[in-house]
Amino acid sequence: MNKGGVPENLKPFPKGKSGNPNGRPKKIPELDKLLADVLGDEKDGITAAQAILMALRKKAASGDVRAAEVLLERAYGKPNVYVDMTQRIITVEVANDDE
Repeated sequence: MNKGGVPENLKPFPKGKSGNPNGRPKKIPELDKLLADVLGDEKDGITAAQAILMALRKKAASGDVRAAEVLLERAYGKPNVYVDMTQRIITVEVANDDE
């Protein structure tokens, strides 16, 4: 440990030096095209993406809360949640964009 009480291996990186010099790993170059091809495949006039969405809708309508959550979050985005931790009681508010 150094005199600040921080172990040597937990010091911040020197100024101007990255902690990840190689950057984010490259994604598979053909993955976007492959996904587009797979999800765009048609069977009986329905694409795979449409079939997936219809299956999710059916599960959501039958009461599957997770399926409903996935559909709604994809359509409208996740709700903004604000957490107030300034008091002993934690208050959670869901932002209402309509106001």
